[in-house]
Amino acid sequence: MPRCPVCDAAVSLETSPTLPFCSDRCRLVDLGRWLDESYALPEPPRNDEADGDGEPPPADED
Repeated sequence: MPRCPVCDAAVSLETSPTLPFCSDRCRLVDLGRWLDESYALPEPPRNDEADGDGEPPPADED
């Protein structure tokens, strides 16, 4: 049986109208965490030497 991602309670696949959450309360808690930016999607690693266009700066020529 699946578990609620907020409170870890068992969730019935047949009777729960708030899947994957066990209740409206847990659904709103999860939404609040996204809005407060407690959750975030990972960003790809950034190249500190890039000049903003995704390309590395040109090499110095002597």
